[in-house]
Amino acid sequence: MNTVGGYVQNEIAGMGEAELEIRALINTASALNSVKENWDTKEKDALNKALDKNRRLWSILASAMQEDDCPQPLEIKQNIINLANFVFKRTTEIIAKPEPQKLEILITINMNIARGLSGKA
Repeated sequence: MNTVGGYVQNEIAGMGEAELEIRALINTASALNSVKENWDTKEKDALNKALDKNRRLWSILASAMQEDDCPQPLEIKQNIINLANFVFKRTTEIIAKPEPQKLEILITINMNIARGLSGKA
């Protein structure tokens, strides 16, 4: 393992669950934003990778809300599951008819959830 890889692994190991979720949401929003901002020069593969990354993240979040030991209140669980369903639907719409402005809502959702988790409303 190289030095940078070891540093990253140690940094991640020291993070709490909320910090990891915040980082994942921001990282995914950044990937989507990069595609949106560079729409004319990005390859189609970059769009597919960013959408897949976001879909996988939201699959994990929605699955966590359905776990028996999930500590979130029922209303929060349902809201996250509803957001995940919206993300999946929007992803399908973007794949069917790609347009850069359609990415904006996915970016906004991720950033707003990250802000909420960090306590920066």
